[in-house]
Amino acid sequence: MKITYHESDDILHIELRAGAIVKDVSLNWNVNIGYTEGGVGEITILDAKEAGYFPLILDGDTSKILEQKAA
Repeated sequence: MKITYHESDDILHIELRAGAIVKDVSLNWNVNIGYTEGGVGEITILDAKEAGYFPLILDGDTSKILEQKAA
């Protein structure tokens, strides 16, 4: 997993799975989900700080959480 925050544009990009994005779905005007062949590949959030998504707080062992979600 790779998390990048672009402060100048207030964009939070979360890469969950490597691979080519085969489908993009907009949940609303500022949240976009990119799917790979294997599932969710990335999440992009516009105006992340303004919308309350940044700073991002991860609670617990994220490796185990992601493994459970993928199973």
